[in-house]
Amino acid sequence: MPKKRGLYANIHAKRERIKRQKAAGKKPERMRKVGSKGAPTAKAFKAAAKTVKKKAKK
Repeated sequence: MPKKRGLYANIHAKRERIKRQKAAGKKPERMRKVGSKGAPTAKAFKAAAKTVKKKAKK
């Protein structure tokens, strides 16, 4: 079973979709407002921060 994508990966993917929709002249989907149903909570962001991979410094 493939590993689930994380919160930040989902946010990045949606931003890319919005960018492509704008470039195509379509009405883009929108990010959810803070506190609305289905939007990530502060608790979700804290949990995602604990699992983030550290980037190696060059």
